[in-house]
Amino acid sequence: MSDMHRLHTNDLELGATDAVQRHISRTVVPPAQVSQRKLDFEHSRPRWLRECMAEATGVFFYVFPGIASVASFTINLASPEGVTAFGSLFQIGWAFAIGIAFAIITCAPTSGGHFNPAITICFAIWQGFPWKKVPHYIISQIFGAFVAGLLMMGMYWPEIQAYSAALTAKGVPLVSNGGPASILCTIPGATQTNLGYLFMTEFFVDSFIGLVIWAALDPANPFVSATTAPFVIGLAYANMVWGFAGISISTNLARDLGTRMVAAIFYGPTVFSIDNYSWISILVNVPATIFATAYYEFLMRDSIQRIGAGHAVHEEGDEGLVRHFTNRGLMEGGTTNMLQGNGSGSDEYETGKREHGYLDTNGAK
Repeated sequence: MSDMHRLHTNDLELGATDAVQRHISRTVVPPAQVSQRKLDFEHSRPRWLRECMAEATGVFFYVFPGIASVASFTINLASPEGVTAFGSLFQIGWAFAIGIAFAIITCAPTSGGHFNPAITICFAIWQGFPWKKVPHYIISQIFGAFVAGLLMMGMYWPEIQAYSAALTAKGVPLVSNGGPASILCTIPGATQTNLGYLFMTEFFVDSFIGLVIWAALDPANPFVSATTAPFVIGLAYANMVWGFAGISISTNLARDLGTRMVAAIFYGPTVFSIDNYSWISILVNVPATIFATAYYEFLMRDSIQRIGAGHAVHEEGDEGLVRHFTNRGLMEGGTTNMLQGNGSGSDEYETGKREHGYLDTNGAK
């Protein structure tokens, strides 16, 4: 066969296409053995300290790249190269989104990955997260944002000083939308004086994010896996940044309060009093997220799917679940086998649900 005719229609020519071939197995050198001393040390670490530091670190991972991107965008507004050379709302959205994904990937295995006081409160309301841990988590989250703000100010200090001097020479207040204080925390624009409008904007943006988070974390949701959840949640934030950052949003109590305290250190307490806005950016996130998660819990949550997949149990055990199905006329034949760990009853379980209107013919509720 000639070289020109050695390939069939669907064959791939040699080149980068070699990457689709099965890689040659190679031996990985085993890591060092785990010493008893290391195990003893890890066991001695206070659980509360590990969780608190993980929450602080996660918020830092989320806030630091986000406000750094805001700083790059803001201080180059008058740059001769043009601001688009340094950033845009599109870039800022991605900075926050990827920061959130990295925060979840890095810190969630230790603390659960809340990174938002409103989410912590919602876990306590709906999922049984201990209320005694709530204050520790919230303080840690605010601390993480505070450290992120301090570090960003230190790294951008010469540029921010030059930018502040230029604004002062023009008579522009430093605590204003577009001023250096607005790099750290949300400050509404000159035309955004209607607090009711600002409240509703923040409320619906935060509700949108909260609903996506709760859906992404639902183990019964077939469209989100553990590996994609961090990026889905991050994109929810980015989505709202792209759409509404131009009209002032905060999205996270810890993110705003922690960095607003840093802004107060450098630019005075005016950052808390300007336009009577700060209470909206700090507090509205909590009721908005509670509303969003309540909406999901009351209208979209399918606890039967969670129990069936082994992600939850009935509070009265299998007997309580049997009683639930019996009272609704769903217990037929060998359906109880499924509840006793015998997979043979699962088909009858689904059939019973379908016959009584719990499932449509495609298996969807």
